[in-house]
Amino acid sequence: MNDSQREQLRDRKQHIREEAHANRRAQPDKEPISARICRRFMELPEYAAARTVMFYVDVRTEVRTRQSLPEALGHGKRIVVPYCVDGALELFRLESMDELAIGMYKILEPKPELRAAPGKPVDVRELDLVMVPGVAFDRRGARMGHGMGYYDKLLEHARADAPLVALAFECQLFPEIPTQEHDVFMDKIITEQALYPGRGRSGA
Repeated sequence: MNDSQREQLRDRKQHIREEAHANRRAQPDKEPISARICRRFMELPEYAAARTVMFYVDVRTEVRTRQSLPEALGHGKRIVVPYCVDGALELFRLESMDELAIGMYKILEPKPELRAAPGKPVDVRELDLVMVPGVAFDRRGARMGHGMGYYDKLLEHARADAPLVALAFECQLFPEIPTQEHDVFMDKIITEQALYPGRGRSGA
């Protein structure tokens, strides 16, 4: 890819990112719609079979997950949430909502004093099912994040048999997200309207 192509790709991604953010901000009824999407996630057979499940904790206008976390904590599974340290995502075993607090960027995250406690750090390879946020998606399972690569770096180390399931509002879906070789495809995308099977990491 030459410089001109790279610039075109960057501009196209930025345009989609801006449109997706605007769509997400304008999405009405976020609370009940988010609850419906999270319910669909917890009704997946992959969720029933999983022992260790990663939930993301919603930020700004993402599909809201925090209202469903207390229910998930009662399912007898290891519930894991990510948090950011020095540009990378670390994983924390969540056992109570009281273990979360508002951090410096107004993000709900594990309390710093608990992060290294025994049994709290979790290796990404222990995850049996991974819930993934994103800014925009297409129906092939292509995902666009904020452009920082945090989730790409995490997901490339997830086990191949651990499904990657994205949560999104229907307004975040686009006909095609431009991708590059290193991009990770989702196995499924759940919206308020449908469950879309993605390509996953097999590339099929």
